[in-house]
Amino acid sequence: MDPVLVERPVARVVHVVLNRPDRRNALTGPLADRLGDTIEALNADDATSVIVIRGAGNAFCSGLDLKEFNSDPQPDWVADFGEKWRRVHRALFDSDRIVIGALERAAVNGGAALALACDFLVVGDAAFLQVGEIQQGMPAPMNMAWLRLRHSEALAARVALLGDRILGPELADLGIAHRSVPDGDVVAAADELAARLAAHDPSGVRRIKSSLRRTVVTETAHEWFARPQAADPLAGATLRPKAAEDS
Repeated sequence: MDPVLVERPVARVVHVVLNRPDRRNALTGPLADRLGDTIEALNADDATSVIVIRGAGNAFCSGLDLKEFNSDPQPDWVADFGEKWRRVHRALFDSDRIVIGALERAAVNGGAALALACDFLVVGDAAFLQVGEIQQGMPAPMNMAWLRLRHSEALAARVALLGDRILGPELADLGIAHRSVPDGDVVAAADELAARLAAHDPSGVRRIKSSLRRTVVTETAHEWFARPQAADPLAGATLRPKAAEDS
């Protein structure tokens, strides 16, 4: 089964669907590879103006698939997963397409980083985002990179140091989510927003997105996502995921 599906519901809008519903779309190396390939291809596709990221089975992403990461023997891709995942985020960072996240049920840890990477986030009222690595003694470099880019240090601390589940209405109040809507309406609301944004002139969208990013950041994508790791004194340590973020 393809771990990432691509759907084109209307002109200029593409749905990128994490497709591991039996594992609540938890992250693996093959999924990261496919997601990186997909985002890079869409970044080069003149027919695409808006990318909607969502999960199959009415769930966004539960984080790392710990059954895969902690299996014995481990899959060959585990050793390279960090670079595979950074590649996905570099592609999103460099994208001059508008990216919308349709957050149903949960976005946890690695899934939260993917949600925070979106330009707009539409979330269900009972859904939640959780940057919970602090509860596992784990680093959260991708989450920290996006929080630092999009939000204040105070808000980043509230999200990353508490490690709480933040429900849809509060995500909207904090400015992390664009809208919180009834849980059954998340994808429809994301599509409504996507249709509105896709009506804009594509060249104008790309120029403004590129300008927005370069106004705030002078580093390359590679440099930007290397900074949180460089600031971590334990970045060179071998850390094994140990908490059931996808149970």
